[in-house]
Amino acid sequence: MYSIQTKKLKKIYKSGTVAVDEISFDVEEGEIFGFLGPNGAGKSTTMMILTTLLKPSGGQAFVSGFDITTQQKNVRQSIGYVQQDVTIDEYLTGRENLLLQARLNHIPKNLISSRIDDLLNLVELNEKADDPTITYSGGMRKRLEIAGGLLHRPKVLFLDEPTVGLDIQTRQKIWEYIKKIHTEYKMTIFLTTHYMEEADKLCGRIGIIDNGKIQTIDSPSNLKNTLGGGIITLIVDDSPSKNDLISKIKQIQFIQDVTITENKITIFTSKGTDVAPLIFSMSSNFGVTIRSISITQPTLDDVFLSFTGHDLRDDNTKKSYDRRKEYRKIQRMKS
Repeated sequence: MYSIQTKKLKKIYKSGTVAVDEISFDVEEGEIFGFLGPNGAGKSTTMMILTTLLKPSGGQAFVSGFDITTQQKNVRQSIGYVQQDVTIDEYLTGRENLLLQARLNHIPKNLISSRIDDLLNLVELNEKADDPTITYSGGMRKRLEIAGGLLHRPKVLFLDEPTVGLDIQTRQKIWEYIKKIHTEYKMTIFLTTHYMEEADKLCGRIGIIDNGKIQTIDSPSNLKNTLGGGIITLIVDDSPSKNDLISKIKQIQFIQDVTITENKITIFTSKGTDVAPLIFSMSSNFGVTIRSISITQPTLDDVFLSFTGHDLRDDNTKKSYDRRKEYRKIQRMKS
């Protein structure tokens, strides 16, 4: 059974920008599914459509079996949404913030206190529950946000860039809480990220999205296995013969793919140690100087490069949304 289904989902803004370009994918019930891509790839736009904050320009989508365009209220009642930016009230305590969330979500009064206590325990904020959240660290605030998204026991939890801006130690701690939530509540989790390690650690499957299009969907391990047993990375000098060298490399047995980014040549091969000497010999014949060479095992960075032809970038060419306004909008919709 699917918690999320999309069929040729599309979003075109008034400017003519195609943010989401006829994407189709399914998320199974109880799965942690990740959308991996750079800023501006269409990740957050897709999430905003699925959480009913944006209307699609075309296609269909269903969340928990409800149509996002004709059954919006049902969708909102079945989801939890934790956006990228922290939106808690800094002058309320952790407990007071959750109490406000509980009332906005119309949780029965007789259940509010026990649910808040349970969630404070889950995210390990019991001892800080009655402190003003202005005293909380970034990681503590994010944990409180996640707790707020769980108050009404959603069937599907949406996490938009859940660890952006956090240091690596705090990020890893948040990953632990996400895994804990998934295990404890058996809920479907849909998250967006541009951190390769985050997608690798958390997600059963990931969809790589770039320029509004889904490039591939599979488990992290399967995606890495498709690239074979080794990645050879060359840094070469500019040379008129560089393209001739690349053409010749592509003809070598065991070469699966070759990508070029300026003077960096990335070669995907099943036998890196066998192929490397051949490349050295060819470069010498073509008069191309190799400045450095490395042979590594495939990572999700390599997968992204293989499917998109470029490294995972962090561009901000698209205008960012006022996420605080989005948050208030969805709360008004629920009330």
